[in-house]
Amino acid sequence: MEEYEDEKPFTGRGKSFKARGRYKYIFSLKLDTPRPEERYKFVSSIGYARSLDGIHFERYEKPVLVGTTEQEGWGVEDPRITKLEGRYYMLYTAFGGRSWDDIRISLVESEDLVNWSGRRILLDEPNKDAALLPEKVGGKYVLFHRRHPNIWIAYSDDLRTWHGHEIIMTPRPGFWDSRKIGIAGPPLKLEQGWLLIYHGVDENQVYRLGAALLDGEDPSKVLARQEAPILEPELEWERHGLVPNVVFSCGACEKDGVIYVYYGAADTCIGVAAVDVEDIKFC
Repeated sequence: MEEYEDEKPFTGRGKSFKARGRYKYIFSLKLDTPRPEERYKFVSSIGYARSLDGIHFERYEKPVLVGTTEQEGWGVEDPRITKLEGRYYMLYTAFGGRSWDDIRISLVESEDLVNWSGRRILLDEPNKDAALLPEKVGGKYVLFHRRHPNIWIAYSDDLRTWHGHEIIMTPRPGFWDSRKIGIAGPPLKLEQGWLLIYHGVDENQVYRLGAALLDGEDPSKVLARQEAPILEPELEWERHGLVPNVVFSCGACEKDGVIYVYYGAADTCIGVAAVDVEDIKFC
C-alpha cells in the first residue's frame, strides 16, 4: 500500500501522522485460476501484513487462510476481525461458486492473527458482510450481518446459535445507498456511541462508504445516520480496475485520536483514509 492520497480521504482532507507501535492488516487477495468466465476466474485467499506507520506494509509471502472446504471452493474473502476478550475472531465470506448466491458467513479464531482454527459456518444461509461487536451486550455476543439488502443484528451465548435477528438499517430510495448496504467492519467505540461505517450501493452499482452512530448500550438502536457519503470513488485507482467505481472497507482502527479506514479500491488495490475523532459529527 504505497499511496496515501490527500485529495479526499474520509471527510475531505488528508491526515499525516506519526505512529507508535505496530499496525497489523488482514487483506483478501485473488489468485488467477482456469475458471471458464474470464472476468471472474479468481479464487480468493486471505493474507497478513504489518506496518509501523499504518501506511507502508510488509506482507507475508503466504496467505494465512485459504479455502479448504466445498463451500470455500471459490475462495475466502472480505475478512472482518474483532478482538474480544483477548482473542481474535475473523468473520469472512465463504464463496462456493455454484451460483452467485452460494455464499456463507464463516468464522475462525486466533491468538496471533497468523494461525487460525475452529473453522465453521456461522449462518447456513446466503449471507455476507458480517462482524462481531468488540464488546458483549448483556453477556451475549453481538453479530452484524447482511440479509440482502439490509443490515441486521443478532445475538448468541456461544457463537454458534444466533437469535433475535432484526433489521437495524435499510437502503434509502433516492440516496447514494439506495440499492443495498452492508457494514464495513466492526463498529468503533466513541464517547457518543458506536461508530458504524458501512458501504452503500446505488442504482448505477457505485460503492461508497457512509457512517451511522449506534447507541452505546443498545447497538440495535441507530441514533444518527449521515445523509452524504464519507468516501466515494474519485481517484483514478478507485474508479478504474477489475470492478470500477468501488470503495469497499472491511475494517478501521483508531490510534492517537485518528481513525484510519482501510478499503479496497475497484477490487484491485488497497487504500487508506483518515479522520480526527474530534471531527466526527452527527446532527
